[in-house]
Amino acid sequence: MERARLSYLRTGQRPDPEIIERIVSTQTEFGGWPASTEGDTPSVDATCFRLNELDDLGGLDGEPVDRALAWLASVQRPDGTWQEDEALAAEAPDWAMPGDPEATLYQTALAGFWLTVAEVELHPHLDVPARYGQALGSSATWLVNQLRPDGTWPSFLAAGWHAAGLLYGQQYFYESARVQLVLGDRLSDMSPADVASMAATLRRVNLGDDWLLQSARKRLAETQRSDGGWDSAEGPIFDVHTTLTVLRACR
Repeated sequence: MERARLSYLRTGQRPDPEIIERIVSTQTEFGGWPASTEGDTPSVDATCFRLNELDDLGGLDGEPVDRALAWLASVQRPDGTWQEDEALAAEAPDWAMPGDPEATLYQTALAGFWLTVAEVELHPHLDVPARYGQALGSSATWLVNQLRPDGTWPSFLAAGWHAAGLLYGQQYFYESARVQLVLGDRLSDMSPADVASMAATLRRVNLGDDWLLQSARKRLAETQRSDGGWDSAEGPIFDVHTTLTVLRACR
């Protein structure tokens, strides 16, 4: 899987069909992916993770992706937010805990971001009505109302860059810029994995080569190891994943 990601990120080479099939094979009948290999309840967090995997393989299209996007839109709450199913509470990490306000903000930013990326994939200039325009609009409006006057947000750091991408895609340019200013202030304290994830996220919505992305690339250059890789925040086993994310951020 990681070699296939490297090939696509470097040269645009599509993976063998069996790589994509390996991901799609665990998709539930509802369209989402379960939180674990043993589970059968689809998870917002896991579904967005799988969409991220497919995107790194050039596979953010086709029937499985359409089903996943339709499922995400179908489980959006009336107020524009996303939360995990209560059935997942016993195994959910902090950022996906059902009913938790911080997790709700993160899940909303994450799901809205991937619906946005799917539109960018189809229409890079966002010059036609979005398939899930109502879902995107309500989630963006809800997120705007959660921002504090100084541009910060009551949730995890990663919620910030996903929210910035979603808000930018929904033409909340001022609000997105406020979030980006906060991210810029936090940049020197971020781990290489967080910097890479932030830059890869914002590049994906055609944010442009602005000051934040330039600063992120500078920070990544400063934290690169002598062997060419980057450290993961989760330990050496994830160093390859972090390094691939850097490639995605800088390609």
